[in-house]
Amino acid sequence: MALRSEAAVEATRALPGIPQDADGPVFREPWEAQAFAMALALHARGVFTWTEWAAALANEIKRAQTAGDPDSGETYYRHWLATLENLVSAKGVASSDIQHRYRDAWDHAADRTPHGSPIILKPEDFARPSSD
Repeated sequence: MALRSEAAVEATRALPGIPQDADGPVFREPWEAQAFAMALALHARGVFTWTEWAAALANEIKRAQTAGDPDSGETYYRHWLATLENLVSAKGVASSDIQHRYRDAWDHAADRTPHGSPIILKPEDFARPSSD
C-alpha cells in the first residue's frame, strides 16, 4: 500500500528514513498508513515541526534499540506510533491517560464487534473497570 499526496511527499523529504518506493511511502498494514496520516494531520495543524518529529522519532528508536529492538525495519511504524503518542501528550493535545482511556474503549468495542463489521464506540466502552 502506498500513499501519494503533497503532504506525504513533504514528509518523505523532511524524514528520509520513511519506508518508500517510487510512488511514495509504503505500509505493510493499514494501521501504519493511519498512524502516518495522523502525523501528517497534526503537523499540518502546527502541533509539531518535522524537525521536532525527526528528533523525537530518533529518540524513540534509540530507546527501543537500547531495550533490545532488533531494528529489522519491521518495527519502524511501532516507533512512529509511540512517537506520535508521546508528542501528542507532551504538546497537551491529549494526555497519556486520555489516550489510554480511548485505547481501552476501542479494545472493548472491538471485542464485542463481529469480524468484518465496523467498530462503533459506545459510552459504556469508556466505563472504567471496577478495582475489586
